[in-house]
Amino acid sequence: MKSVKEISLESKILKRLENHPTCLELVSYLFADEELQEMQDYANNVSIKRLGFNDHGPVHMRQVAGNAIKMLNLLREAGIKTSLEAEEVGTFEDSMCAVIIAGLMHDLGMMIGRQGHEDMSAIFAQPIIERALMHVFPNDLKRRVIIKSLATEAIVGHMSSKKIHSIEAGIILIADGCDMTKGRARIPMAINTTPRVGDIHKYSANAINRIGIHHGHIRPIRIDIEMSGDVGFFQIEEVLLTKIDSSPAKQFVELYAGVEGQEKKRYL
Repeated sequence: MKSVKEISLESKILKRLENHPTCLELVSYLFADEELQEMQDYANNVSIKRLGFNDHGPVHMRQVAGNAIKMLNLLREAGIKTSLEAEEVGTFEDSMCAVIIAGLMHDLGMMIGRQGHEDMSAIFAQPIIERALMHVFPNDLKRRVIIKSLATEAIVGHMSSKKIHSIEAGIILIADGCDMTKGRARIPMAINTTPRVGDIHKYSANAINRIGIHHGHIRPIRIDIEMSGDVGFFQIEEVLLTKIDSSPAKQFVELYAGVEGQEKKRYL
């Protein structure tokens, strides 16, 4: 059974896609896919209970998909073409379909473990991608091939450990980095009380109060981060900035962060 948070995020995603009927059909199909749901749930079990990491399950994957949808729409409003559009091999909706797929499947590999999970995610995702695209584009092989390839690039590239080249994959990289608020760290901090290497990631994430994604003043996308304490800067500088620096979409992003009540620091 889906959690209240999952249902809330799905509602927001569906609303953001009201003007994109093809994407709406795709995401509705994926939200109803029972195997995908079970895989997301089990990935989260392994991440939190077995490995002691933070949320890598259905809530996180929906949050990343929602972040990516918002960012891609901001680029479109600014007149920035996606890679598929610029290369004249696909439409904006094709790009949106790819980031939706990648957002909802990029951490499936956590069912096995952390190391190399992005590659395992791509392997687990293939059958679901193929049947979802066959449902939406039954008579368009070229479109299915392009969207599947782009989504796979975004999945294997979301850890910034591999060079990626498309704006779409770059958006997923940043969207993933933007899901680092205290809510994501709450459960593992409650379950795992014994100190261990890597705890700084949980404590720094727990200091992130809010992350806003808005129209930028200088660039199309503005990311605003508000923290309760300085430890949150670790999460920004060691995780989010690393992802942004590796992203082909870096040129479209401005980043501000600061402790609540203090002036924000501009990173980009």
